[in-house]
Amino acid sequence: MRFGILGGTQAWGDEGAEVPLGGPARRALLALLLVTPGEVVPADRLADDIGAVGAGGPEGAVPSAHAIQSQVSRLRSALGAAAAIERTGAGYRIAVAAEDVDAGRFERLAREGRSALGEGDPGTALPLLRQALQLWRGPALADVADSASARAAAVRLEELRLAALEDRLEAQLCLGEHRAAVPELRELLDRHPLRERLAGLLMRALHADGAQAEALVVFEKVRRHLADELGADPSAELAALHGELLRADASPAPADPPAPLTAFVGRAEEVTAVRQLLRAARLVTLTGPGGVGKTRLSAQVAEKADGEVCFVELAALRDAAVLPQALLGALGLRENGLHTAAGAQGPLDRLVTALSGRQLLLVLDNCEHLVEEIAVLAARLLAMCPRLRVLATSREPLGVIGEHLHPVRPLDDAAAAELFTDRARAARRAFVPDPETVRRVCTALDNLPLAIELAAARLRTLTLAELSARLHDRLGVTERGSRGPETRHRTLRSVVGWSWDLLPEPEQRAARRFSVFAGGASVACALRVCDTDEETLQALADKSLLEWTGGRCRMLETIRAYGAERLDAAGETETVRRVHAGTLLDLLRSADPGLRRGEQLELLPALAAEQPDLQAAVHWAVGARETGTALELIAAASTYLWIRGASGTLAPPARTLLDAVGDTPPDGLGEEYAISVLIAAAGEAGREVWHRHRASAGKALTAVWADGRPGRHPAALLLWMTHNATSEGDPQGAFALVSAQRDSREPWARAVARYVTGFGALGDGDLAEAERAFHAAATEFRAQGDRWGAALTLDALAGVARTRGDRHTAVALTDEALTLAEELDALEDCADLLANRGDLRADVDPAAARADYTRAAEFARRGGSTGALAAALRGLGDIALAERDRDTAESRYTQALEHLDPHGVKGAANRVRTLAGLGRTAEARGDHSGARARYAQAAQAAVSTVVVAATLPDALRLLGLPEALVEAVSGERPPLAPDLRRIPR
Repeated sequence: MRFGILGGTQAWGDEGAEVPLGGPARRALLALLLVTPGEVVPADRLADDIGAVGAGGPEGAVPSAHAIQSQVSRLRSALGAAAAIERTGAGYRIAVAAEDVDAGRFERLAREGRSALGEGDPGTALPLLRQALQLWRGPALADVADSASARAAAVRLEELRLAALEDRLEAQLCLGEHRAAVPELRELLDRHPLRERLAGLLMRALHADGAQAEALVVFEKVRRHLADELGADPSAELAALHGELLRADASPAPADPPAPLTAFVGRAEEVTAVRQLLRAARLVTLTGPGGVGKTRLSAQVAEKADGEVCFVELAALRDAAVLPQALLGALGLRENGLHTAAGAQGPLDRLVTALSGRQLLLVLDNCEHLVEEIAVLAARLLAMCPRLRVLATSREPLGVIGEHLHPVRPLDDAAAAELFTDRARAARRAFVPDPETVRRVCTALDNLPLAIELAAARLRTLTLAELSARLHDRLGVTERGSRGPETRHRTLRSVVGWSWDLLPEPEQRAARRFSVFAGGASVACALRVCDTDEETLQALADKSLLEWTGGRCRMLETIRAYGAERLDAAGETETVRRVHAGTLLDLLRSADPGLRRGEQLELLPALAAEQPDLQAAVHWAVGARETGTALELIAAASTYLWIRGASGTLAPPARTLLDAVGDTPPDGLGEEYAISVLIAAAGEAGREVWHRHRASAGKALTAVWADGRPGRHPAALLLWMTHNATSEGDPQGAFALVSAQRDSREPWARAVARYVTGFGALGDGDLAEAERAFHAAATEFRAQGDRWGAALTLDALAGVARTRGDRHTAVALTDEALTLAEELDALEDCADLLANRGDLRADVDPAAARADYTRAAEFARRGGSTGALAAALRGLGDIALAERDRDTAESRYTQALEHLDPHGVKGAANRVRTLAGLGRTAEARGDHSGARARYAQAAQAAVSTVVVAATLPDALRLLGLPEALVEAVSGERPPLAPDLRRIPR
């Protein structure tokens, strides 16, 4: 059994179901015992505290010893044998471990996160701190807040919570997530204006985001607060940071390109030349043969760039159809929000929206295998995003108008010798170069950097003279004549082959097998697929055939291509590809349950690292007609893809797979078939697939989940319901299938059923039942640690509270949903939630509402969401109109209308509000005919988007339209100027 005191007092059983505790006296008693689990609490203190919180009877009476004993007895019955409450001397103790209480788990995770942060490991710290903070459901010890003994514990826990928040934000800054941290830091500093660490973090985040002046303003505000409130000056640490920012370069810190493992030699002037070229041209392509150093040069240029940088490695990408998704992923963006199937915006449109207002250098590395498709995409992005610059590396030009070429040539003799010596000393510390022999070796290698690195690594086992002699035999250094790109390519191929041939057979076997990995591999995956040991992998790294960093191995693309040829020549390609696919499948299956539990935040980045290999494995399985493996891979990856907002990356191969499978799923794979249909249905290209396979998929999914039998992939239920409700499908059948899981043995499916049932009650107008269902779903999602389901359900609960007129509760629920969405990097949903909160605050606190709408617009632009941006702009229009700034209001409403999808269901109410806002603006100007026309458009927009209602007036009321507009649209009287404040977005 697990217990919660970080919020209201709660207890949960083994499967996550909440245990009924009874009235306030029992909840208070349990909370007081859980403050110090395992320790004795005196009975008289329990009585005083229960009386202090008003749970002991009328008018704050202190319960008697007998009453306390009676409450203990009842609490024992409620908890059962899972948690013993023992009488010890003059008091009571609850025999549970600190780890079984959310406060205990919070303290441990926060402590471990802070320790990792102190050791310089923010990548480990961040998920630990996020897990710790996710445990909070409200104020600490909320049921006993007025008791003397609990008050000190609550203050201590709240202070630890704030410290953990600061640690989490610092970890985000260390990992380059400064832009995402700024809004939260602003809000926290508003609440804690004397908290100097928060001020320092906000100053750092703003400075990193290019807002140096604003960072200095933050310092000045804090300095004034400290002087006014405490009569004190800023700490030495904050003053030192202030001085550092004053002295710093005005340009923002660039995003880090891939970190090289070795020194950069011999191209300083070339870096300067390319940077100057990028100032004059918006598209620069570095051309040259493989191994000449294009990638390293582009990384150096990116490292020294002014402003934001996004480095996209394209070598592993084999399907041009998912090129926009690959760029979205590199930018850290999702294809859609958490309301997965509801988004109609395509990945290319989202990409354009995300980049249109940003000053960014986009580095596209290794373009030659998809050069035509990349050229088309780059041309469109440059045309639509005026502040964007593109630096590409390719063996051939992109061929786009306005492209400037910079040929990357081999190193000059001096730089080649310097590089060889540097790498030789890494291989053999006591290496003493003979200049003439080094020159001959580098000449034989055409001064190609990669060839030099491979050869120098051999000095671990060869002398310089032996190396020179072997290269002479292998490459024919006495040959004369032109040394053009093709010759250099043959040289590189020869030196890779030469290095390969010197490997013992076990290392050759491991190296050629490793070539199936598209994006590198964890050590565990590499050991299994390569059928080898760590010593062999380390030997390959020592010889520069593998790079090993951060617990993962990767192989340079040139070497990987050669290894793939050797794998094919050995006749092992199909066998190793099958092992590779099986390894990915096992990895995904083992991770899948945790993606719906508290391990979510740890697993998402780990699986993101495997995504290139997932795509490679699916493409192989589809091409090899291994339909069962392909179906299982797609299904096993589906939960990750949906939470990460990346399901479109597998849509093209899923469509090809369904063409091969037809309308009848293979035996035992009905659920996997249905999931593949959902994946394939993404975007415009998926509509035909959906129409063709929807009925068969529905039957297959129903057969798996019928009669209380749990399936293997419960997340499919939520997506099946959503897709049927937002497209031409069978919403009633989907609703019946999902709602039938209310008593399922699968906890996540049970939570989804309650969530879906709540919408059924909403449709029937039963707010109380809807709230009960949503609350039950939220409780189950929270208990399981699932942020995805909890965020969706809390948003729905906030909508019910808003409809009931309970603004305070709606804001609190929206705040909690916003925290979860931010943890999942769901920028579109963050924007939606901020706009919702702005709507809730607009009437009572216009300044706070304006801040919410402004932040929502920022999140929407970064996330590439036009619909969320429209909601934010509409809200800013509402604020401007309330302030009688008609010009600004009309401008914001017009911009919102331009970003709204005229046919989209998701933003239907927002479209109505925007059109009505334009009507109100026209009316304020005295333009009554214009106002009447806009009100009529608003009414028509409402009517055209409602699909299920008993009567037309009922349909209008479902969108929250006021009665004046309901009557007008129903034809009872002509349109009048309605009060539209009640229309929800």
